[in-house]
Amino acid sequence: MTIEVLSHNLATDASPNGEMPTQQRPAIAKCAELAALIDRHTDSKGGIYYPTAIDSLVFLRCDTCKTIQTVSEPLFAMVVQGEKKLSLNEELFQYGVAQYLVMPVDLPLSVCMIEATPDRPYLGLKLKLDPVQLCEIIAQTNPDSDRKENSVRGWCVSDANPSLLDCVIRLINLLETPQDILFLAPMMIREIYYRLLTDRRGEAVRQVATAGSNMQRIAEVIRQIKAEFTQPLRVEYLAEQANMSTASFYRHFKAVTSMSPLQYQKQLRLLTARQIMLAKVIDATQAAYQVGYESPSQFSREYSRMFGTSPIKDIERLRMA
Repeated sequence: MTIEVLSHNLATDASPNGEMPTQQRPAIAKCAELAALIDRHTDSKGGIYYPTAIDSLVFLRCDTCKTIQTVSEPLFAMVVQGEKKLSLNEELFQYGVAQYLVMPVDLPLSVCMIEATPDRPYLGLKLKLDPVQLCEIIAQTNPDSDRKENSVRGWCVSDANPSLLDCVIRLINLLETPQDILFLAPMMIREIYYRLLTDRRGEAVRQVATAGSNMQRIAEVIRQIKAEFTQPLRVEYLAEQANMSTASFYRHFKAVTSMSPLQYQKQLRLLTARQIMLAKVIDATQAAYQVGYESPSQFSREYSRMFGTSPIKDIERLRMA
């Protein structure tokens, strides 16, 4: 497994004399302000996700180190207190205070909030990304129009600059004046999109928002696989849909998702089956058929490989947690 710390943790990156570098102090101060705002709008009753009056904005709070396996939708996520570790297939990476993740495509992830205690909980936020708005901004601003397109992975992690942090703070402060949300929130979200698109590490966002790019074509296929994940998967057909050769499609798909199309579909099926068994009183065989498996024994083998134990034991453990 590849372990990558994609950027330094600003909260602990001090100079040799023990002082915080001058250029990092504004980001740390703004994250402290963000932490206070999120703390005000969340509580310690055991929840992790806290929806807000701004439809696409959700706060995260976790008082204990906890792992969540999910299929993430396109999003912008920021850590303002604590640290987060993510596992994507065979890749493991982490990021911390004043850093953000942008994921412009749907990806199955294992997420672990670390450095989380009742006295100092993990605090963060996520904002759902709208590909249509991203495309509109690209069309209007056309940044780096002569940039050569390369295969890039479907996520990036970067340090948040003061301009982005200021915009996020203004967006959250709208929760104090609900009457302003309908008019002002869309403008502030649009500004956040602009900051992400112009960030030096925002190539994945730029490409998914560029009409006809390889990234955008792969993103459309990913949405199709997600919508039809119970159906048999034909890589040749998907390549045709993406207007690529089979070899080129496979290469670009793996570059974006870190896995093959069949691996991607398998993880979608297993995660969905897990959710079904947790929500309904059905056994592994029924869940297997519902998510598209023809062989319950194959389902159990692949489930145990992904989650570390059999379906029955895994669901029992989750219900007792």
